[in-house]
Amino acid sequence: MAASLSSHDVARLMAEPSPDLRVELAGKLAADLSSHALSAAEVKIAQEIVRILARDVEEKVRASLSRGLRHAANLPRDVARMLATDVEYVALPILADSLVLTDADLIEIVRGGGGLHQEAIASRTNLPETVSDTLITHGRESAVVVLMSNATARIADDGFDRAVTRFADSTPVKEAMVLRNKLPAAVAERLVAMVSKAFQVHLVQRHDLAPGTAANIVLTAREHAIIHLSVGASDDDLRQMVAQMHRNGRLTPSLILRALCTGDIGFFEAALAVRADVPLDNAQILIHEPSRRGFAALYRKALMPQPLYGAVLAAIDVVDETGFDGEDRDLERFRARVITRVLTLVNDTVANEDADYLLDKLADVLMHDTGPEPSRPEGQLRL
Repeated sequence: MAASLSSHDVARLMAEPSPDLRVELAGKLAADLSSHALSAAEVKIAQEIVRILARDVEEKVRASLSRGLRHAANLPRDVARMLATDVEYVALPILADSLVLTDADLIEIVRGGGGLHQEAIASRTNLPETVSDTLITHGRESAVVVLMSNATARIADDGFDRAVTRFADSTPVKEAMVLRNKLPAAVAERLVAMVSKAFQVHLVQRHDLAPGTAANIVLTAREHAIIHLSVGASDDDLRQMVAQMHRNGRLTPSLILRALCTGDIGFFEAALAVRADVPLDNAQILIHEPSRRGFAALYRKALMPQPLYGAVLAAIDVVDETGFDGEDRDLERFRARVITRVLTLVNDTVANEDADYLLDKLADVLMHDTGPEPSRPEGQLRL
């Protein structure tokens, strides 16, 4: 910290008013004004000197003052505004930290300031909603990225929504929004179709998406990683994702059934292991043990709904009975066999929305064939 301003410093300034000396004295004066050591009379004198230095023709003098006064409660508001609207080198410390500036000051500067001025304001701790709203409406893209990355900034739900609309083509803004600790569910669901698959998975893990939306995101992301079914497959990233989803209450039986029916046995195994709190290797053995007694016990321990047991068992039977044939589109044909078996063997055990989802998946697979439009499998499935 700069030493306190002394009478000797004033004498030096009178004898040799060089820019470097004024920079040094500005730093000392700022330190004094930031401290609690001055009397009321001394504070007033220091404030008057600060007003003079804030108009100094040398930028580095004003910058020294700004850096030293960024946390000063005794900084006069008129001086704070003067420094905050100065060139970037001078303004940024005050804009980022000074509590002397009011919300109205910040809003005015956002509306008329440059990109770096806006970014400094967007980075402020505990930024109020009114200022965040102005940044979303008038700020440059880079400033809104900083705002969305500021975990302490308070942002209204409709502010997030307007940011998505205004910056629909901005990957940095959308990705910064995804990485926030909390997003309104409606905003998270809007972002689903607008971000990369890696960020889609993050949305599932961190934000309150509708169950169907979450299921589609997870399964779509996983489909790209499925190469073959393997009881001994190991995927640390998958286990971490599944565990996170379970902690957040999003590892639903519906999602698990959909994953199994679309060929993602790895997700299914990891999901039951997490829900039952057993090692993955043990869960794999119990799931594929021929008598199915072990699987029945695992299923109960995982607190999976009993009405879905028949559907899940039918899917596992197909998994264990058949596999990929090595020809083109073997995953799609395998998936069609699993879904067809489930939809044919179950009655009212699959929820309407899940049955519709599986039928859509089956239709997607069969559309690539030259045969007629697929019809619903026979059975008593209620839709």
